[in-house]
Amino acid sequence: MIEDSRWTATGLTTLAARAGDAALVHLGLDPARFGIALLGCDDARIAALNAAFRGQEQATNVLSWPLRDRAPEREGARPALPGAEECELGDIALAFDTCTAEARAAGRALSDHVTHLVVHGVLHLLGYDHLRDGDAELMERLEREILGTLGIDDPYE
Repeated sequence: MIEDSRWTATGLTTLAARAGDAALVHLGLDPARFGIALLGCDDARIAALNAAFRGQEQATNVLSWPLRDRAPEREGARPALPGAEECELGDIALAFDTCTAEARAAGRALSDHVTHLVVHGVLHLLGYDHLRDGDAELMERLEREILGTLGIDDPYE
């Protein structure tokens, strides 16, 4: 859903589909099997969502809401993949203002930054996280690998 019309010019729908498909394929999953809801909004909306769901009253670049908690107990372990009965993975929201400012500050194309954030969000939906060091290392490595398949440079360099 495009709530902020500025996302339309970025080709968000196409970027998100390409990024989501690449993330799922990289993990051995068939993208045709899964649904992900995406919201393209502004900073005010994402700040409200961040406050409501995370208790943080500020804008952020991306939020995700997995339908199932897949986080592994052991740090650095891979989460369990979705079962055959699962078809919906969850929701992702992106804030135009924050994404644009971050891309500009990093000297990156907005399309590359948005692609990275969608990959990041999809990994969260699948149980990957970056709160513990071992989990962050795994998640960032996967992000680099997935973005590499799309011809996008390492966002962490």
